[in-house]
Amino acid sequence: MVSNCANPKCGKPLHYLRDGRIFVFDVPDKVQANGKRLRRVEHFWLCGACSQTMAMTQSTEGVELTLRPRMRAAMSMTGTAIAS
Repeated sequence: MVSNCANPKCGKPLHYLRDGRIFVFDVPDKVQANGKRLRRVEHFWLCGACSQTMAMTQSTEGVELTLRPRMRAAMSMTGTAIAS
């Protein structure tokens, strides 16, 4: 259950879905004895302020908090470093 902003530096409590953005990912889970991989759905929420500059993305490493492409381009043009 989603209860706070997915940005660990924010943590704003979720009160209304109208503020911010919900992300839904199909995440691999355990492998059954018959070799089938179970999957589960995970939900993430970014508050309005965090969703302006960040997004949740899924990679082989898992679900990650990333800068939105527009923000990444703006930061590279100004020479600002992106901490990962």
